[in-house]
Amino acid sequence: MDLTQWARVQPDKPAYIAADGTSLSYASLEARSNQVAHLLRSLGLGVGDHIAVLAENTIELFPIVWGAQRAGLLYTLVNWHLTPGEAAYIVENCGAGALFASAALGPLAATLPEVEHRFVFAGALDGFESLDVALADLPTEPIEDQAEGYYLLYSSGTTGRPKGIVPTLSGAPFGAGLTVDHLMARQFGFDESTVFLSTGPLYHAAPLGWSLGTLRSGGTVVVMDRFDAERTLGLIERYRVTHAQFVPTMFVRMLKLDEAVRAAADLSSLRVVVHAAAPCPVEVKHAMIQWVGEIVVEFYSGSEGNCFFMIDSEQWLRHPGSVGRAITSAVHILDDDGNEVPPGTVGQVWFSGGSDFVYHDDQEKTAQAHNDRGWSTLGDLGRVDAEGFLYLSDRRTDLIVSGGVNIYPREIEDVLILHPDVVDVAVIGVPDPEFGQRVHAVVAASPRALPGPELEARLQGYLREHVAGFKVPRSMSFAEVPRLPSGKILRRSLVEQYS
Repeated sequence: MDLTQWARVQPDKPAYIAADGTSLSYASLEARSNQVAHLLRSLGLGVGDHIAVLAENTIELFPIVWGAQRAGLLYTLVNWHLTPGEAAYIVENCGAGALFASAALGPLAATLPEVEHRFVFAGALDGFESLDVALADLPTEPIEDQAEGYYLLYSSGTTGRPKGIVPTLSGAPFGAGLTVDHLMARQFGFDESTVFLSTGPLYHAAPLGWSLGTLRSGGTVVVMDRFDAERTLGLIERYRVTHAQFVPTMFVRMLKLDEAVRAAADLSSLRVVVHAAAPCPVEVKHAMIQWVGEIVVEFYSGSEGNCFFMIDSEQWLRHPGSVGRAITSAVHILDDDGNEVPPGTVGQVWFSGGSDFVYHDDQEKTAQAHNDRGWSTLGDLGRVDAEGFLYLSDRRTDLIVSGGVNIYPREIEDVLILHPDVVDVAVIGVPDPEFGQRVHAVVAASPRALPGPELEARLQGYLREHVAGFKVPRSMSFAEVPRLPSGKILRRSLVEQYS
């Protein structure tokens, strides 16, 4: 069913619930998103045109994105954690014909480039028209020319300027749904009984896409404004959450809660615990499965939409460390010369048969992500076993080459994060006059641990018990590890700082 049909069947059912308890019903979402669609048409914005939305994790943004979705537009949610210059680049680069901003982000909104049509919601902002006023007299019925739109999101920018990933609009009538909507129902069991907990920032593909896709199945989404480990357990219990999505750093923080807090939480409503976005240490995932049961499902994909892998708990326990087998594309592991390598050999991961994509206004980056066979890559390194299960090593850009030897930061990070004195860790390569690069660790120490030479020696000794000596960091810094809200390490910032 599409949103209109669900609103007729269950008008009073909550479509979205904020962590503070406020909610938006199906009927209210239907009416306001239709008004937004009428507003977009009145501004001269048609199928394939573009808008930008600047908003924190608030349920008030959903009528805007649903309005754009049903009007066949491309829409970009701007990462509000960016600097003014970075956010301005995205708004300008995407060519938005209208900008919608939350009043709570007024200082950042005021720095963005002039857009012909600018609207503010949840308050007032100089230079912006009130969205409530603009919608007041518009119809609450659907526009006549509804069509499926799509979110045009920008990459995290961990290794450079964010890249806009342009999807292919299907031209299908509204209600046909997107690929992810059908995957959620078919592979993850989403239906009208689903209560989905969205823990991540909505300007990322998975939190946004799954928060939209849940409604295609008639379910309810509980939206966290920010992740907090103990609060998460409380929300699962309060709303009888059936499906929840996490990144590995969230797993680590929940597992490091006091044992009494974890034991007191009623998680019996959970049917599926999903994780993605970053590699998960094997021992961390083992601990999660032991805690919540064999309901942990991992997927590997990218905003580019060129691949989708998944693996359930039963498969993972037989193939620990794998991110699964391909669902929507074929996988190829290539060496530096573009030749396919045998099973078990690490190389760059490429995909064929998946959805195609381009990077907005960047032919060079688009070309770099494709080869002469029409295959595409996300830049990751990995290997495939004899049964077709994919194991990721690292991103090519994160690889450390020390004395001619390849060293994968993830392997070292996965060991260090399990040490009781470590809260977070990132491993990078820094310049070395003898070896070219040397391994350096940035460690966020536990409050009970005293940062300094003694802790460094203790951690190095711990590592020597688990990894080869040449992989042990020759130096360490004790500081907070900068991460994007998606959980990805901001390595570019660390390399600049420690080089």
